[in-house]
Amino acid sequence: MNKTSDNFNSSSIQSSALNSRHLIALEKLTCKEIELILETAREMKKVFIASKEGTRSVKKVPALQGRTVVMLFFEPSTRTRNSFELAAKRLSADVVSIAVSVSSTTKGESIIDTVRNLEAMACDIIVVRHKSSGVPELLSHKVRSAIVNAGDGAHEHPSQGLLDIFTLKERFGSIEGLNLLIVGDILHSRVARSDIWGLTKLGAKVTLVGPPTLVPQGLEMPGVEIQYDLDSALPSADAVMLLRIQQERMESTFFPSLREYSHRYGLNKKRLSLAKKHCVVLHPGPINRGVEIDSEIADGPRSVILDQVTNGVAVRMSILYLLAGKL
Repeated sequence: MNKTSDNFNSSSIQSSALNSRHLIALEKLTCKEIELILETAREMKKVFIASKEGTRSVKKVPALQGRTVVMLFFEPSTRTRNSFELAAKRLSADVVSIAVSVSSTTKGESIIDTVRNLEAMACDIIVVRHKSSGVPELLSHKVRSAIVNAGDGAHEHPSQGLLDIFTLKERFGSIEGLNLLIVGDILHSRVARSDIWGLTKLGAKVTLVGPPTLVPQGLEMPGVEIQYDLDSALPSADAVMLLRIQQERMESTFFPSLREYSHRYGLNKKRLSLAKKHCVVLHPGPINRGVEIDSEIADGPRSVILDQVTNGVAVRMSILYLLAGKL
């Protein structure tokens, strides 16, 4: 891959430094690989930020010209799917989006056969979201194309974890020593698991906060603390990540009511005043305003939620670029 512009120095990036041609989980990445993805994302962000600022005429570089990236989403998505599509297009890749509801999977075709057929059409990278944990991992053993996990069940969401880390590093300069509170439905959150793996590997502390029914004990590990009272956890927070209550994954009742949940774990102005002055607020989306977070906070000066969305494109450009270098 050659140098494509003054705003993106691809010659400085060692794409072969990734150990795998797939991105399945942050649990599998080394610190060096995470740092490589973040540094590459910083270079990628220059591409479209320069265009926004008027110092560059277009938002694209030809780094993935001739490559084909497939979006195969078995669950709804706004930010992740569109972010990956934009990332691929800004790298000049051809993009194919599969409408699963009208695909042959509705006729009984297995996901392995679906992906093998896509690969037979010379697709290079397949971005997969599935409700079942382990599907991207399974596919990575069945095909030669690069597989990117865009979220699998309650397992992991590695690109979201990476963009969260990128956003925090952009704000604080370093991850080491930070304390991130992750508040809410930890039990069903693949985002929480990716954040835990990525942040603790880079030296941060993660504090999980929520009702006992939504904070599984199995997540206890070095660098991770569990608390059940948000007000007592906030004073030590450098950043707070709010999670949506994933009612679509719940088969039983985990708390009395949304009103009760919001009263105890919703972030509002009064509650946020308990945190450090520099504390920032994150949310992977979609937001349920008035439940886990008040609009005043989501749209306020401490919120970096839209920064996460912007950074998501840069991080996913980085992922696609680095994986293409392994093909």
